[in-house]
Amino acid sequence: MIVKTKKYKLESGTYIKLALISVLKQQWWVSLIVLAICAGYFWIPNIWWFIGAGIGLVLYILFWLIQFAGVTQLDQTKMLFEKLAYEITSQQILIKLNNKQGMPLKWEQIKRGSVGKNHLLLVVNKAQLIHLPFKIFNTDNERKFVESIMKRKGLIK
Repeated sequence: MIVKTKKYKLESGTYIKLALISVLKQQWWVSLIVLAICAGYFWIPNIWWFIGAGIGLVLYILFWLIQFAGVTQLDQTKMLFEKLAYEITSQQILIKLNNKQGMPLKWEQIKRGSVGKNHLLLVVNKAQLIHLPFKIFNTDNERKFVESIMKRKGLIK
């Protein structure tokens, strides 16, 4: 079965939000470092442990925020933010700019996937995401078919 979606344009604000959440989920261990720094309070009681850990955490989040905001400005990634249609099969995802221009993406190239309350998210790498809102699918069965492919490929549980 081939699932053909409607054309969809990923907004840069949505991309930044989704990419930041994805990286923070992937690098959850950073919170352990923040807690370890805060635990220095028990060694030498001083409020600066918490202030230092807070500043470090804010700088870490700001670093990733700047990275993803920069991706939206690069010429190499302009294609991510154009109106694209998708043809999804169990072998590949065909990302189509128009009827003549497209790029195949094998399922093996996708690192992770997730299902949100109103979208499917496929993570190719830290900077490349495929955001598929439910509204671009023609029927609910097509969306469920894509979800079942994601489960079979081990992208979601």
